[in-house]
Amino acid sequence: MIRHALAAALALALPVAALAAPPILLTLPQGANVSAAREAPASSLDFLTGPWNDGAAPSKRLEGNRADTAWRLRANQATTLQILAPLRSQIEAEGYSILFECDSEACGSFDFRYALDILPEPEMHVDLADFRYLAARKGDAYVGLMVSRSSESGFVHLSTMQAEEITLAQPRNELTALPQPPAILTPGGIAMPAAPAATGAQLGAALEAQGALALEDLVFESGSAELGAGEFASLKALAAYLRAESGAMVALIGHTDATGSLEGNIALSKRRAEAVRARLIEGYGAPAEQLSSEGAGWLAPRATNLTPEGREKNRRVEAVLTSTQSWRQPTE
Repeated sequence: MIRHALAAALALALPVAALAAPPILLTLPQGANVSAAREAPASSLDFLTGPWNDGAAPSKRLEGNRADTAWRLRANQATTLQILAPLRSQIEAEGYSILFECDSEACGSFDFRYALDILPEPEMHVDLADFRYLAARKGDAYVGLMVSRSSESGFVHLSTMQAEEITLAQPRNELTALPQPPAILTPGGIAMPAAPAATGAQLGAALEAQGALALEDLVFESGSAELGAGEFASLKALAAYLRAESGAMVALIGHTDATGSLEGNIALSKRRAEAVRARLIEGYGAPAEQLSSEGAGWLAPRATNLTPEGREKNRRVEAVLTSTQSWRQPTE
């Protein structure tokens, strides 16, 4: 087992007097490795304490000393609940009160995740159809815990804040009052921050600005072209965008890692793109005439193929906007 070293890190970065209460110490599963970390000795945060609903989520406005740490649990086959449950028990044992806990759809899926200010991909991967979140408080110490999985690994993100709650003249539960989402992910990494709009409009704005984006929450079995069951927030958003913009044409491009022959990987990547197109049309009501599918195999990596993390990042399906001229009527 490994011991969370946040207290030591903060002790080096901050005066002792700045820590009104000790940061929480968590024991993570054997083999968990820190993938990223950041500290902000004096910062503000809108700390989410409820699910996303009707364009908003309840939150507490906090100011104080903050630290974020992400871990990757390699080859961890536990469910998100199995990962979270022992960490929740430790948090409660430290005297924290649970303010809010949710999973995926109950949290608000796409909108909830992008309202959270957490460390970005690939260090902290969040499957939009399989994550759990917990918010807790002990005095002036706050904890936000996010747990998710990929096909190969588990991921844990812990935010701690020594803070005081700020009373505001206006409620902070409107989208415009929340911190801007870190970004909608694109093939190059982090792209355009989501705007305060509907999910389809958010995805559409990023797609129009960048030209392409990766559908990060899709789940395929290794070597398989069969798309996993369940809801995919990215497909729901893309379908909504296409229905709203009848002139938008999108090509779905499958990509693989560099394992195996190019011919075989191009065929696999095309089958995956075709599976996504079929799901968009049959499951989400996307207009068939606005969608096409192609496969690029391993010809367009976005990370090294020399590491498991890089290969995982390279396996994806991207939506590429192929309309070559504006389809919108000019405004008067």
